[in-house]
Amino acid sequence: MPDVILPALNEAAAVAWVLRRMPAGYRAIVVDNGSTDHTAAIAAELGATVISEPVRGFGSACWAGLQAATDDIVCFMDCDASLDPLALPLVAGYVLRDEADLVLGARIAGRGAWPVHARVANRVLAMEVRRRTGLRLSDIGPMRAARREGLLALGLRDRRSGWPLEMVLRAQGAGWRVRNVPVEYREREGRSKVTGTVRGTIGAVRDMGSLLRANEDR
Repeated sequence: MPDVILPALNEAAAVAWVLRRMPAGYRAIVVDNGSTDHTAAIAAELGATVISEPVRGFGSACWAGLQAATDDIVCFMDCDASLDPLALPLVAGYVLRDEADLVLGARIAGRGAWPVHARVANRVLAMEVRRRTGLRLSDIGPMRAARREGLLALGLRDRRSGWPLEMVLRAQGAGWRVRNVPVEYREREGRSKVTGTVRGTIGAVRDMGSLLRANEDR
């Protein structure tokens, strides 16, 4: 049964919706990254496996979830209700059928779902990834699936917002088959800690820019 890692920081308004839509056979692992609301309690009440990662950072939460996962297949997705868990079988299916090694959901955004500054930054980043790696990706979005042992072997080190990009770069360097599949992107509950603000987007771009330069140097 695939494990689904859900990094969460103050997502009390969204976590119930996400967990109630988890497909049968998918185990939710909610990684509480220092919430000051009732995120962890709600998740536990709804039957999710809840672990605590006090070191703040998207990568820190994802890494903690990966350590806690036990299934051969692991998925990642945001816990803010911007992505529908019902799309997980589509994303994970390519890995389960051995048609891809890393599958990334390419976000198809509804009206108002994606701030303009974040959408532009993502488009530029995807272009840079294509230019530098040859991977034909339109998005390196947060819903993804891969095999757990393979991810552990990649030696991912980023513990901030560069984690999603580092995964793609290291997977490409290891010769993985990486592909996009389209997934619906909704307006999230609450305000994003990263792309919801210009400052957060700039921070993410800085982290990812450093990774791109380091990868090119290698």
